[in-house]
Amino acid sequence: MEKKYLIFMGFLGVSVVFLAASITLPPISFLLIAKFVLLLLALLMDILAIMTRYYTPFLIPMMRQRSKRVVLSDENAYWLSTAQDSILRKSGEDFIATIYISIPLYRSATEMSDDEKIDFATQVSRLVSLSKDPARFTTQLYTMDKDVYIMQLREKINELENDEVKASQDGTDPKMVERLRGELSMWRNILDSITSIQSLELLTYAGVSASGTKEYEAVSIAQQKATELMSGIGAVLGVTPSIITGNDLLKFIEPEFLIPYSTVSESLTKGAGEQTGE
Repeated sequence: MEKKYLIFMGFLGVSVVFLAASITLPPISFLLIAKFVLLLLALLMDILAIMTRYYTPFLIPMMRQRSKRVVLSDENAYWLSTAQDSILRKSGEDFIATIYISIPLYRSATEMSDDEKIDFATQVSRLVSLSKDPARFTTQLYTMDKDVYIMQLREKINELENDEVKASQDGTDPKMVERLRGELSMWRNILDSITSIQSLELLTYAGVSASGTKEYEAVSIAQQKATELMSGIGAVLGVTPSIITGNDLLKFIEPEFLIPYSTVSESLTKGAGEQTGE
């Protein structure tokens, strides 16, 4: 027998029980409210029976949704250290501090020859074996939040437009006016290209963690590990790694920083506009 049919029969059976209970109650004044409530419950069971008969694929997930919620911890998931250079969380009685190190890479595998690829793979192998403690090496692609940059471009364009108007009215050297117009055209083209495409950012980083009974102890040990790892990274790859600080740390834990809402909404609006145009 189908599951939705069993649920339908169950609600219908409960409705019959409420209806029977309402009928069997004696018609005494103080029991009239109880009879009315039982009749309402019977009606509610009938409605649920009809809903489960025809809308089971939608109703059952809604009924089970709350039961699937599991609260892992009522404590703060994480917080930033006072120095803004590590992410802290608590595990039992201990504090765990995690520091992220930015690794600037200026080469791409698509631009390497076969020998260079082998050499790079060797460097990566040496990189992984630098630390005796566990360390995570990752490369991630982020959607760039372009709002601040776009605002700066617009301010620059407004400034150049004002300079162009003043130069034209003051009878400035025509060559100077042409130079201003050329610069203005360049910034407008940059603004158009930035707003028309989605910009991505590639970040390569290493993550190290340390635990301690006190918050400052965990942070201090993590900083020491990060300093040692940075020295090894610089020696192997010939680059200058740096510790990621401030809001940039949230890229590793906050979806809004990983995929900025403003950039996503811009893409959705553009997609909706293209579909409307079709």
